[in-house]
Amino acid sequence: MTALATEQVTGRQLVNAELFNRLADFCAEEYGMERSVAERVMDEGLAFLDVMGRTGESLSPSKVVDPAWHTFMLHSTEYTEWCLSRYGRYIHHAPNSRYRDKAAMVDVVGKIRAAGYAVDESLWGTTADCNEPACCGDGPCC
Repeated sequence: MTALATEQVTGRQLVNAELFNRLADFCAEEYGMERSVAERVMDEGLAFLDVMGRTGESLSPSKVVDPAWHTFMLHSTEYTEWCLSRYGRYIHHAPNSRYRDKAAMVDVVGKIRAAGYAVDESLWGTTADCNEPACCGDGPCC
């Protein structure tokens, strides 16, 4: 019996390579991240946005992933066109950090994973290690 491999998609596949690189460069510079970390953050942020766009649900990103959304929104022409062409509407950012506890992040990660995306749990505060803010910052797990 052969198991079928399910190919997971990544957030970076949702935009062209040139735009992804511009976003990752901006995110790294603006938020003081190593370029490799900024790439991971942008990848997770794009997957997160796609889940919200497709489901219409209002979700909160982790504190670590939130800069991806800010970065994309600051590229307003590209962000607006992306939202409108994919979902027929603009995805507004209405910050509400009180929903960043570990349980909320586990739920968000589950929705992203259920949509077929690979998830970097270290950016969501859902790994066994304690990660701010979902775990040590304002969550009950530490």
